[in-house]
Amino acid sequence: MTRERIRVIDLETAGNGAYDVCEVGWQDVTLDVDGRWLIDDERGAFLVDPGRAISPDTMSIHHIRDVDVVGAPFWKQVAPAVLRPEGGVLALAAHRASFEMRYCSPALTGGVHWICTWKCALRLWPHLPRFSNQMLRYQRMPEGLVHEMGLPAHRAMPDAYVTAHHLRDMLNEASLKQLLLWSDEPGLLPRVPSGPERGKSWDQISEVALRAMSRDRDVDIRFSAETELKRRGGLPIPVPSAPIQPNLL
Repeated sequence: MTRERIRVIDLETAGNGAYDVCEVGWQDVTLDVDGRWLIDDERGAFLVDPGRAISPDTMSIHHIRDVDVVGAPFWKQVAPAVLRPEGGVLALAAHRASFEMRYCSPALTGGVHWICTWKCALRLWPHLPRFSNQMLRYQRMPEGLVHEMGLPAHRAMPDAYVTAHHLRDMLNEASLKQLLLWSDEPGLLPRVPSGPERGKSWDQISEVALRAMSRDRDVDIRFSAETELKRRGGLPIPVPSAPIQPNLL
């Protein structure tokens, strides 16, 4: 029987390509008998042999050295027990979950759904100026977060522990179904992130600028601009018509 829990996952990598995980951490969030979500005692981390050297760039972030992972198991040996624990999970979660999902394939997770706490923070707390995992920690100061357990930053278990506090609060504000729906869509940015309109809310942007941004290379910018255009009356975004004679015979 599936336990009423969601497992937050955080990965550190060697910075060299696919399946180069060098550490995995997790922290469970569980539903209590009163219908409130809580931080569980189930948490942990494993070092992982990435099968290649850890790059200096990534080593400087998480401080995991090649010598630290000598003799550690490989990712595919560790992943099933972490991603598919006994009793199951309702979902997996991560901050900017698209990164973890690159390594936690459906074959390893059993096809379970993911919650992206970054995307959900954009929806629930759009008034905040920034949305990184650590900035949310200090902007919001989640209740019950033990400061020392969330350190050092950029290590798998401490980061999962911090993310779990954001997730707990999100689940106590919105339904699991709603968080999953938001996580399946691109990020709905509360403000324009770059360019001449940077920092403005979408309702301050002209229709001409919105249409231009609806063709941006960044999927989150496109989605946010399109959402504002629809809010203004469902205006269709024009598609350039094909030329009458596209090819010369």
